[in-house]
Amino acid sequence: MSRKTVEKLDRVVIRFAGDSGDGMQLTGDRFTSETAALGNDLSTLPNFPAEIRAPQGTLPGVSSFQLHFADHDVLTPGDAPDVLVAMNPAALKANLRDLPRGATIIANTDEFSKRNLGKVGYTSNPLEDGSLDSWHLHPVALTSITVEALAEFDSLSRKDKERAKNMFALGLLSWMYHRPTSGTENFLTKKFGAKPDILAANLAALKAGVNYGETTEDFAVSYEIAPAPMAAGTYRNITGNVALAYGLVTASHRAKVPMLLGSYPITPASDILHTLSGLKRYGVTTLQAEDEIAGIGAALGASFGGSIGVTTTSGPGVALKSETIGLAVSLELPLVIVDVQRGGPSTGLPTKTEQSDLLQAMFGRNGESPVPIIAPQSPADCFDAALEAVRIATAYRTPVFILSDGYLANGSEPWALPSVSELPDLTVEFASEPNATDEKGEPVFHPFLRDPATLARPWAVPGTAGLEHRIGGIEKADVTGNISYDPDNHDLMTRLRAGKIERIADSIGDLEVDDPSAEASVLVLGWGSTYGPIAAAVRSVRNTGAKVARAHLRHLNPFPANTGEVLRRYDRVLVPEMNMGQLAMLLRAKYLVDVHSFTQVRGLPFTTVELADAIVGLGADGADDASDSPATTEAHA
Repeated sequence: MSRKTVEKLDRVVIRFAGDSGDGMQLTGDRFTSETAALGNDLSTLPNFPAEIRAPQGTLPGVSSFQLHFADHDVLTPGDAPDVLVAMNPAALKANLRDLPRGATIIANTDEFSKRNLGKVGYTSNPLEDGSLDSWHLHPVALTSITVEALAEFDSLSRKDKERAKNMFALGLLSWMYHRPTSGTENFLTKKFGAKPDILAANLAALKAGVNYGETTEDFAVSYEIAPAPMAAGTYRNITGNVALAYGLVTASHRAKVPMLLGSYPITPASDILHTLSGLKRYGVTTLQAEDEIAGIGAALGASFGGSIGVTTTSGPGVALKSETIGLAVSLELPLVIVDVQRGGPSTGLPTKTEQSDLLQAMFGRNGESPVPIIAPQSPADCFDAALEAVRIATAYRTPVFILSDGYLANGSEPWALPSVSELPDLTVEFASEPNATDEKGEPVFHPFLRDPATLARPWAVPGTAGLEHRIGGIEKADVTGNISYDPDNHDLMTRLRAGKIERIADSIGDLEVDDPSAEASVLVLGWGSTYGPIAAAVRSVRNTGAKVARAHLRHLNPFPANTGEVLRRYDRVLVPEMNMGQLAMLLRAKYLVDVHSFTQVRGLPFTTVELADAIVGLGADGADDASDSPATTEAHA
């Protein structure tokens, strides 16, 4: 190392890209885990094709994993990579447009054959024709070097040896950015412990990558990024889906009520089912149902039986579950519906992110059937959103939507493990005895005799003596729960159910506004996963001298009680959404405020630059000349 230069950086964005069989998600995940262990703040963006196995070497088959890590707080996975590891021509072509001039490209030269170049429309080799002169190009024969490094493994075929090239690339990048490899070595030992030759080959390839960086003339510089300052505590790297699963289990324990998940696998929600299925020892029952309707039916049945019923899905599954969600509204039983949103309509973009299910969650049922809607803002925040959803569902006896999305579900960030003492008490009180008397003075149970504070009805577990009552989708009489077709009763019950949802606003607190100057005329209001890009863009614009306020909605139905007052406090309100303006439509309708939509439906999160430009374009006070774009990247904030 004495002849190698070490440079200190404050942040870097790396993107691993290759064929869907090249192990890019695993490589990125391992690099991320080692980075988290070093104490850097980070954010990731996995991006993979919808096809199970697209044709090898083609553009539709490109899989990538982007990681942004820094010595300060990180809000997004980064607008553009500083380093691109391209395992084949398709990976280069699919990602080059995102790579700023002057960035680094590490290209696997072994895959740049005439045949592979032709698959993606290259008429000449970009590694040799000068078309990449604007970038720092490092051509490395990743495949053949890996095979050579594994020459002693006679029991493995050449194809098996080639599969280890992602570990060689990981070793090289680990050397470049001073990442440890011990965690990956332990991971490989657990994964391939029963296959000693495969294990030894992967470990050798990983070490060979480190050694290549150490000895090659091509890489004269390595980089250090110091740990980020963080509050004291125990941290782990976590994805949104795993955080959501852990939050649901934790909520079940805090409520002292068992949980049942009824689910049908669907991208990008399936990992919640996978995670919860491994937590049976914590009182979790998981049912992989034969279809979406069966999944939610089982969940609602579990709620009737005294458990916390949960179902997980994405937009197409919500469409199938709608009738049963309406039944849960009528029954007034707790139920948590997790919608991990993806690009639509129909099958749409199964592996890409979007926020287009808000109106579906709000209105996608027959009749007047309002339900609460909660949206987490980051992968780690999915844990808290799950706790909040269970709190509302059990306290108000209602189905609750959690609107996550593909970006949150698959992305990861450090999560500080909470102490048990910090967690809310969600203890549930079931009805245990009659709550009224009949005309003869005999004790009776009235299933719709409501709590005056919450308007929630009692939750009675079947089989409790004296608490027999009817359930079903036909309208029930107020208080008694008898079947009723009376018009006035239906009007009353409809308004009571709606009023119950509105009462939730009493327990969620006000909408908080980040407005340091208290003089801003522009407010940027978001929801869900737009939190990070909005926060980064606002920070960027403020660095130019502009005064701009920021707020973020967790509760989308009902809105916090002061939402209208906040909207009217500012001259202009910008609402960025990964849809065609669904929240903006709701805000205009409810508060008669002309909010400005800024939308995209590209299957990707917003970038800091585009949001910062939109804020300035709306006239943020005190900004520098708008012709000089203030939208510096998050890195320079």
